[in-house]
Amino acid sequence: MRAMFSTVAPRYDFITRTFSYGMDRRWKHTLLERAPLPDKPVILDLASGTGDFSLMVNQRHPGARAVAVDITERMLQLARARGVGDTVCGDAGRLPFPDHSFDCVFVGYGLRNFPKLDVAVQEIERVTRPGGLLVSLDFFLPSNFVMRRLYLGYLYAQGAFWGMVLHGKPRVYTYIPDSLRSFVSIDDFSSLLRRKGYRNVDTRRFILGGIGLHWAEKR
Repeated sequence: MRAMFSTVAPRYDFITRTFSYGMDRRWKHTLLERAPLPDKPVILDLASGTGDFSLMVNQRHPGARAVAVDITERMLQLARARGVGDTVCGDAGRLPFPDHSFDCVFVGYGLRNFPKLDVAVQEIERVTRPGGLLVSLDFFLPSNFVMRRLYLGYLYAQGAFWGMVLHGKPRVYTYIPDSLRSFVSIDDFSSLLRRKGYRNVDTRRFILGGIGLHWAEKR
């Protein structure tokens, strides 16, 4: 996984925009607008990639502290080049932070790539302060079987095309539909959050359930 993300890191932001039909930034702004944060929040940008959430939180909340965590050092190098100051190379299943460290944990397109989703959610809950938030944006499996097949087919076609154009390897970006095949629906993830100690779980759906935004409050 590290090797694959090291390969795609320089093109990661471009691919994120492309696979989200150009709506990635709008979705992230929506997540931030609906997340009630304190005046000087301490946030964890988990599976940070090149640090979008860290930069957006710092712009919106002067005095905020954003910690970007990613499993791939190359992603964090690019995040630091963009101005992200606090970065940690780490695993979502074993976060190197004490209990109750953060007011909010943002996860952008990372849930699908965690080897054990329930363990990662439990770790996120552990490092979040009581009353704090988990806020996520990710691809999900549409509940409708026909839409699921069409969606996965489209993502495979897009991935193969851009993999060949950018790297000369059609399999490079098919990791997105590959990761989705064993993933969950938006409703399934909402249920998992409730089981792991979250309340007031709210969602927004896009692309017929293929993209989901989640807000959830730790009890």
